[in-house]
Amino acid sequence: MIQRSQLDLRKFVAPEFICGHGALQLAGRYARNFGMKQVLLVTDPGVRAAGWAEAVGESLTEAGISFTIFDSISVNPRSRQVMSGKDVYLSEECNGVVAVGGGSPMDCAKGIGIAGSNLRDILTFEGVDRVPAPAPPLICIPTTAGSSTDVSQFAIITDEERKRKVAIISKALVPDISLLDPEPLTTMPRDLTVDTGMDALSHAIEAYVSNASSPMTDMHALEAIRLIHGALPAALEEPDDLNLRFSTLLASLHAGLAFSNASVGAVHAMAHSLGGVYDLAHGRCNALLLEHVMAANYEAASDRYDRVGAIIGQGRATPAERVAAFRRSLGVTGTLAAAGVREDAIPALARYAYADPCMVTNPRNFTCEEIERIYEHAF
Repeated sequence: MIQRSQLDLRKFVAPEFICGHGALQLAGRYARNFGMKQVLLVTDPGVRAAGWAEAVGESLTEAGISFTIFDSISVNPRSRQVMSGKDVYLSEECNGVVAVGGGSPMDCAKGIGIAGSNLRDILTFEGVDRVPAPAPPLICIPTTAGSSTDVSQFAIITDEERKRKVAIISKALVPDISLLDPEPLTTMPRDLTVDTGMDALSHAIEAYVSNASSPMTDMHALEAIRLIHGALPAALEEPDDLNLRFSTLLASLHAGLAFSNASVGAVHAMAHSLGGVYDLAHGRCNALLLEHVMAANYEAASDRYDRVGAIIGQGRATPAERVAAFRRSLGVTGTLAAAGVREDAIPALARYAYADPCMVTNPRNFTCEEIERIYEHAF
C-alpha cells in the first residue's frame, strides 16, 4: 500500500484557460496579446471540414493576424508530420502557434513549437524535462473532450521507424492559454465522443491512484470522474446539448489538470504501446485496458479505487467491474483481439510498456510478465 502525506512537497502547473460558449472567437484577441504576427494554424482535415479551423482563422483575420494552415496530421501524430510542420513554421517566419482540434493536432502543435525553437528532431526530446529552449506562444482550442493536451505538460508523438509512441514531458509544453468552447464538440461523432470520454476517465483514475498524486490533483481527479459518469452517457443521447457538452469539456479540464501534475500509469503505458505498434485510437485502447489494470493494481491502492468505484456504481461489484459495466453501457464491448491485436505480439508490447515513463507513477511496480498477463486479460 502506498503511503502518502498531504505534507509531501508537490508542484502544480496549469495554463490560463477560458471556459464557455464563444471562447473560440477569442483566438484572435489572445494571439494579438501574445504578440503573434504570423501564426501557424495547426489542425487536421476532419476539424477543417467541420468548419472550426475556418472559424478560428476568421478570428485571427479580424485581429489583423496572418496565418498559414498546417493540417497534414493523422490520428496518433507521427514524428515526420511534426518535422514537416516545423519546416512550414520556419519557412513562413511564424512567431506563434494556434492549435484547433483534438489530441493529435494539439500534440503535433506542441512538437512543432519545441522542434522549431530548438532546431532539433522531435524524437530527441523524449523523456522528462529535456526541452532546453522555450516554445513559441501556443493557443489551444480543443474540439474534443478527453485528451486534455490543451492544459497538460505532455505530448505523445509516434516514432514510425520503431513503431512506438514517444512521451515528451516538460513545462515548455504547457500551452499559454486554452479556449474551452463546447460548440465544436457538437460535431463529434459518437465513437469519438466515447473514446475521448474514456480517455478522460482513464486520466482521472490514473492520476488519483498515482504515486505522485497530491491533495490538489485529487480534487480535480475526483470531480472529473463525477462529471464523466454523469454527463458522458447523457451527451451521447443529446449530442447538441451545449450544457452536457460543456460538462464533458469541464471533466476533461479537471482530468488534465490532475494527470498533468500527477502523471498517469500502466493504462497509458500499455495504450501507448498498442498505439505505436497497431496505430489504434488512444481512447479506445484505454477503454479496453482500464478495468484490467485497475484489478491488477487494486491491492496497491484499494482505498482510492474503492472511492472511484463509489462514484461510478453501487452494489457488490468491484471498482474494476463497475468501470467495465460503465464502458459497456457506452457501447464499448470489444476486445484487443477484435481490434486486430495479435496474441504473439504481447511480449513485445509488454516490453515497450514496461519502458514507458508513465509506468513510473503506477501505484504498483509490474514486471514484464505481469504486464503480459494484463494484456492477455484484455483479449
